[in-house]
Amino acid sequence: MRAELLQLGYAGLTIDGVAKRAHTSTPVLYRRWPSKAVLVLDALSRRGVPDEEPPDSGDLREDLLAFLQPLARRFDGVLGEAMRGLLAETGRDPELAALVQAQIARIVPESGITAILNRALSRGQIRGERLRPRAVALPTDLLRHEVIARGTPIPPTAVAEIVDDVIMPLLACDTGYGRGQDAGE
Repeated sequence: MRAELLQLGYAGLTIDGVAKRAHTSTPVLYRRWPSKAVLVLDALSRRGVPDEEPPDSGDLREDLLAFLQPLARRFDGVLGEAMRGLLAETGRDPELAALVQAQIARIVPESGITAILNRALSRGQIRGERLRPRAVALPTDLLRHEVIARGTPIPPTAVAEIVDDVIMPLLACDTGYGRGQDAGE
């Protein structure tokens, strides 16, 4: 299935094509995966999720960039294209929407962002009253938006803009954060 997805992309992938490549029949595939979207979602869920410790440089901005840049690269190529295709289908299928959201949460774990933000809170770099669930989800939500709205690859400048223009002004105690500014300026 992965080879078919790599060769044809999400839009060109068909259950019939996957069955032919796998030397099986479409009814066999449909017994396990009721739709192309569920088949692709299952294939994507088999991708490994990095379990490395979130960065801890002592600087909120640097930690966010070090965490989000590799995450943005995970959406390059087939994964990003497949996610866009899947998300387009979720409007018609609430059950699929729930499955896709669970998969996105697995690929883009908010626990890393939570750890980074909690460390920054303990260092006094962010305002605790602003550390609400939606604010914690925002960095990864904005990466997903980039994938959906603009496609991939997500340029490093887009990640820096997310951090500098949205996240830092929202959470940081130091109001000097902004595009191209360092914490010390």
